[in-house]
Amino acid sequence: MSILKQKEKQRNPSEGVAEFYNATTDKFLQVYGEVIQAFRTNNVSDYLDYTINSAQLQSRQHIIDAGCGVAGPACYFATQLPELKIEACTISEVQQAKANEKIAEKNLQSRVRVTLGDYHKLPDLFPENSFDRVIFLESFGHSKNKTLAIESAYKVLKPGGKLYIKDLFVRESNNEWEQLRINHICEQINEGYAYEVGDIHQVFSAIRRQGFILNFIRPPQVDLSQFEHLSISNEFQNLFNVSKIDSWDGYVFPIDFYEILAEKPPFTSAAEMHLYYMNR
Repeated sequence: MSILKQKEKQRNPSEGVAEFYNATTDKFLQVYGEVIQAFRTNNVSDYLDYTINSAQLQSRQHIIDAGCGVAGPACYFATQLPELKIEACTISEVQQAKANEKIAEKNLQSRVRVTLGDYHKLPDLFPENSFDRVIFLESFGHSKNKTLAIESAYKVLKPGGKLYIKDLFVRESNNEWEQLRINHICEQINEGYAYEVGDIHQVFSAIRRQGFILNFIRPPQVDLSQFEHLSISNEFQNLFNVSKIDSWDGYVFPIDFYEILAEKPPFTSAAEMHLYYMNR
């Protein structure tokens, strides 16, 4: 990538995302319903229950759902966890309007609030050092500056607060031809979905450099017999010609799903770092 393109990404970390979802949200809702995620179980509420446990969400927490879509997951979490408060944000005006409709239908206005804004600028939208969780549920990949997104989350988390990311990342192969195919398909995904499929190594490094304490990086711990086949994504592609797969001949599965949990240190001095690990 040229230096110019790198600078453009830094200036426009969410370039094209609002326009994409303003144009396609109705199509996503037709195929995915209120939970716009590719990796999920046949019974979607089962996966949302899993997310509650994996992200360690609890009643009375105050959390940010960064890139909230139409607030389907946020509304579910609020109904399952009494007194959980959610600040959701989306960069799409269409999604914000539809999310507010959903929230009103479920009478959750006092528990879930949707802000129109860019999650790379969370400190401009919400108070710093104030939240128990920042969660990205297949929204993190829309960032074209993932280091900035991680820094933004760090600033609004309380000491001891946690960052949770569940997303897709470029799969790796020791077969040169296969890796070329993987990279090519990921480029198609990026172009079709205003996305930038992440490099897990770069994201891991950015989390560590920011000062987070890593709790885990792992594939979602879901029983494969309960896993919803990713053909739902191809159904979307075929119906609406977004990054459409015209042929399965020579197709190589291009991504891995991972979930990440990382903690903002619950202390203010680097000299206290050893105390954290001694008390784990």
